[in-house]
Amino acid sequence: MSQRYSKDPRVDTSLRHSIKDGVSYSVMTGAGESYFAAFALYLKAGTAQIGLLASLPPLLASFAQLLSSWLGRRWGRRKDIIVLGATVQGVTLLPLALLPLLFPDHALPILVACAVVYFAGANLAVPQWGSLMGDLVPERRRGRYFARRTRLCSIASFCGLIAAGVMLDLFDRNGWTVAGYLLIFGIAAAARAVSIWHLWQMHDPPGHVAALESPFGLGFWRRVRGSAFARFSAFFAATSFAVSISSPFFVVYQLRDLEFSYLEYTVSIAVVVLAQFLTLNRWGRISDAFGNRFILVATGLIIPFLPAMWLVSTNYLYILLLQALGGLVWAGFSLSAGNYLYDLIPGDKRAMYLAFHNVLASVAVFCGAMFGAYLGTHLPREALLFGAHVEWLTVLYGVFLVSSLTRLLVAALFLPRLKEMRAARPASVGGVIFRVARLQPLSELIFDIISPRRRRKPPAIPERQKDGD
Repeated sequence: MSQRYSKDPRVDTSLRHSIKDGVSYSVMTGAGESYFAAFALYLKAGTAQIGLLASLPPLLASFAQLLSSWLGRRWGRRKDIIVLGATVQGVTLLPLALLPLLFPDHALPILVACAVVYFAGANLAVPQWGSLMGDLVPERRRGRYFARRTRLCSIASFCGLIAAGVMLDLFDRNGWTVAGYLLIFGIAAAARAVSIWHLWQMHDPPGHVAALESPFGLGFWRRVRGSAFARFSAFFAATSFAVSISSPFFVVYQLRDLEFSYLEYTVSIAVVVLAQFLTLNRWGRISDAFGNRFILVATGLIIPFLPAMWLVSTNYLYILLLQALGGLVWAGFSLSAGNYLYDLIPGDKRAMYLAFHNVLASVAVFCGAMFGAYLGTHLPREALLFGAHVEWLTVLYGVFLVSSLTRLLVAALFLPRLKEMRAARPASVGGVIFRVARLQPLSELIFDIISPRRRRKPPAIPERQKDGD
């Protein structure tokens, strides 16, 4: 028997379409977006240009979220804006692959420009999609629903990633690398088309659209200053800055410095997706039972050490294990951060709040990536540490260390100040980590696939705690 997400047939059908949309969208990101940086390296991009590609398009495109909130007020229909943004994103994929090849002298600027349009389409849809899903998903099932949706999306992303990587590696070995990129970006565009169809089938309940009088919302931050939302957005932006110092350059490290083949690189990033898939359901259940603060703290204590661990060894198996750890930790952080936002934001202002939250994060990502790019082109490869002469394999080791130290500073400043936004059972950070790290996710995965789902009595909904905002 298939699981029901709501007693309202329209809502239940919409949530099923949302899962199928997410699966198709994830095929697009796995087969297409995951290889943007690799495509740029194929076009001879350097460290600074990779940092620009990773940060400038999301930054410029993030302002489309403010436009989305403004359009939402004018149109009053969230689904139209969501579909428009998804369509813009999908139709950009083929020019993104073709134009740099047709105009090789300007390949990288064209690639960056196409990426801006691609991410602008996604950002146009994001606030309205978040508002719509906030209305459709029951609060008491939010953690489990999004965990299940994200797990299925992770499967799709994993399959798209592996299939695209195998095809790209095969074409590259035969000297047809260009054709390989055209093929995987074409598959990504087709997957987005399927996603758009499912989005169009969803029910859009009337009511909670954006409330921006202008696309700039000049008085917004004055109204939310000092609120729990502002504090969390500051924490998330600071984390995004610290993470982005190093995150765009792991692909450079693997493909350029370690000389991974496309297949080795694909397996490396696929391990991250697989680890997320195996642990998301457990993270979702912990979120529903114990709240999101404990997950944010538990994962936030590990995240600072991840970049520094890349300096320990260049052994391929070690890197795969490190990627698996990163996937596990980021699965919990991302899921709990998203759920925490839903707990913070008033339902009638969700799109507007999400737009400003994501714009702030995008600005932080840009600043972090540009700082990382600067370090990657100016740090020395040799250093004198405690009287010993050290020569690094790559200057990126210095970038990874700076990122780790910055993440540690952010964790020390912000994690103690996070508050749980709803009533939850007490738990220790160590207990949360143990619940996720044990092998039960694998057995749960097998059980979910081969067994019919049992109906459960829904838990009582605790009264939400007041925050004073």
